[in-house]
Formats: sequence, structure tokens, C-alpha cells
Amino acid sequence: MAEPDPRRLHVLLLEIGRALALAGTAVSETEERLLRIAAANGAADARIVVLPTALLIAVGQARETTIEAIPQRTGALRLDQIAALYRVVRRAEVGELDLEEGLRELRVIRAMKPRYGAVVTVLAYTAMTAALCLILQPTPTDVLIAAGFGLVVGTLIQLTRNNHALSVLTPVLCALIVSAFTFQLVQKGIADPGLRTLIAPLVTFLPGGVLTTATVELASGEMVAGASRLVFGFLQLMLLSIGIIAGVELAGLPRADALENLRIVALGPWAPWAGVVIFTIAVNFYFSAPRGSLPFLVIVVLTAWAGQMIGEQLFGSGASGFFGALVMTPVALAVSQLPGGPPSQVTFLPAFWLLVPGAIGLVGITELVGNPASASMADLMQTIAAVVSIALGVLCGVTVYRGVAAVPHRLRRQRRR
Repeated sequence: MAEPDPRRLHVLLLEIGRALALAGTAVSETEERLLRIAAANGAADARIVVLPTALLIAVGQARETTIEAIPQRTGALRLDQIAALYRVVRRAEVGELDLEEGLRELRVIRAMKPRYGAVVTVLAYTAMTAALCLILQPTPTDVLIAAGFGLVVGTLIQLTRNNHALSVLTPVLCALIVSAFTFQLVQKGIADPGLRTLIAPLVTFLPGGVLTTATVELASGEMVAGASRLVFGFLQLMLLSIGIIAGVELAGLPRADALENLRIVALGPWAPWAGVVIFTIAVNFYFSAPRGSLPFLVIVVLTAWAGQMIGEQLFGSGASGFFGALVMTPVALAVSQLPGGPPSQVTFLPAFWLLVPGAIGLVGITELVGNPASASMADLMQTIAAVVSIALGVLCGVTVYRGVAAVPHRLRRQRRR
């Protein structure tokens, strides 16, 4: 086999690192994978620094360092793109990928079109919104209202998807529109006061995965990446909450009444479980999950939900996110090792939305901004505790999986001795 070209390897590392960043991978994982790829291609002495929006890579005898910017507004990768990316990464990690071929495959991944058209995507967003409403506050009227708002928000997302300038304003605009119409319905007595139904149509804007990844990075010692990602996540929550408050002002409803966070369970205990299944199926269509991955998505998401419910029953709502992440993480990692199983990143993302640290945070921050007289530090601490508990559950789940996965290897080694 010919000696790999250092310059080609340099370019491949930059492209893979950029793609992993857009897939939402933690910087520690990205760095580990890039170092393995470099070592597999004869550059074990490579030096790599990964940040959420930048890469610094030095390969070869000259030790020339290249800095690659990663503009996040180019758009995060869909689930089908993430699955294809991880297939390329795995081959590159064991030295089975020709450098030129790898660059071609990465270009193909970037150019991949969504598996479903705009109409199916908007309908999937509508179903996802209704399903999340079933999970958060299952009342018949509110489910219908949330589905209608989901149709509007999904349409706006599709219209602004390819316009970077408009896509920056889309979350705030959607929050304002949904908030204003929701509280108009509250005024007319059609809808009940509360934030949970209003949050459902805004689900894809919630930075639950960002906040959890930031906390994992901070716990792993990645202070710069974790801190910057944490600030970015909370800024997203703040912008959404400002849009909601602006909608309240437009509706003319007193904040104290509009921001009451009531939970009314009217459809029975079956509603959240039905919501989880519908939510997962809708995610499969909206985010163009790879072919054959739906059964695996359902398994991981139902595991996360069951763990969350068990944790809430045994230890209260404060620990529910920890137990959901604790049982979900080993299952997602195990599924990724099965024949035909999608990468763990594909199944992690829907489960993070289900654990809703972003939804909890948006409720707390909106109450804090919109009605500071009645808000307290408990509103903010609830957000922080939810994010930290989920991140801790992920870290513990990874440790459990690695410990269990290492048992067969240890047994084989003992038999040889």
C-alpha cells in the first residue's frame, strides 16, 4: 500500500472534523476520532485541537498548522447524513479508506437531498408537535391547537431553510407568532393558560442537545468548548423566551395570567406513551432518518422514556432525566454495534428532545423574563439541574456500557492465560 499523502490526509481530517462538528458531536469524541484516523494513515504524531466552530490540525514533518472555521449557520446535518458520515469515519479509523475516495464521499454526503419532500416534512413536523403536546399536556383542544401551530411553524421553516439571514430570525419569529395566537385563544377561552402547549411547536428550536453536550464537555475538562456551547444554548432559550413575551404583549393578556404553567391531564395514562411512539415516527420522516433505522429509534426513545418515568416514580421529577439518560445511553451504544444499527448519534438526538431539558429551560427562563416579580432562583435552578442530571446520566451510561462491553475481552484474555 502506498504511503498516504500528508496533504491529502490533512484535507481529509479537516473535512471529517467539520462534518462531525455539524453532526453535533462533542469535541472530545471528534478529537479522538481524528487522531485515530491520522494514526491509521501513518501520522501518529498529528496534533489536533477541536473547538465547536474551529479546527487546528498539524500533520507531517513540516508541522504546518491549518485552521478551519466551521460556520454553524451552514446547517446541521440530518440523520441520514450523520449515518453516512459515521460509515466513512469508521472505515477511515481502521485505514480502509483511500484518502481521495474519502473526500469524494464527504462531498456526496454534503450534497445529499432529504429523503422526503417538503409536504411530507411539514406534515411530519405537525405530527411531531401534536405528539410532544400529548407528552407534555394531553388535553384534546390543546393537542389540536398545537398541531395547527406545528403546521404553520413547519411551513415557515421550509420557506426559510435555504436563506441564512432569515433562518437566524426564524426561531424568534415563530415564537412570537405562536405566542401571540396562543394567548389570543386564551383570551377568548378557547385554550387554557400555560406554556407547555405553546412550547410543542417550537421543539426543533430547543437547544436540549446543545446544553447536554456542553455539560458533558465541561465535565470532561473541555472548558472552552463546553462554556461557549453552554452560553450559545442559553442564548437560544433567551431569544425564544423574548419572542414569547413579545407575543404576550401583542395579545394584551396580563403576564401573570398568561405565564401560568398549568398541567392538565385529560386523556389518560395512554396519551404520553402514544405521544412517544408518534413523536419517534415523525422524527424519522422530518429529519430523514436512514433507511431501516425506525425500529432502532423506537427502541432507544421508548427506553429513554421508560427510564425517565421509573426515575420520576422512585426519586421524583428532579432525577427523572438522569435515569432516562442512564438507561438510554447503553442501549443507543449497543444498537450502534448491531448489523444495520444506526450510529449512536442518530438515536441520541431524538431521545434528547424527549428528555426535554430545553423545554424545561424555556419554561423557567420565560417565567423569569416575563414575570420577574413572581419568579425566583428556583426557576433557573430547575433548568440547570435538568441539564446537569441528563449529562451525568449520559456519562454514567457510557461508563456502564464500556464496562459491560469489556467483560468478554477480559474473559477471553483470562482463558488464554
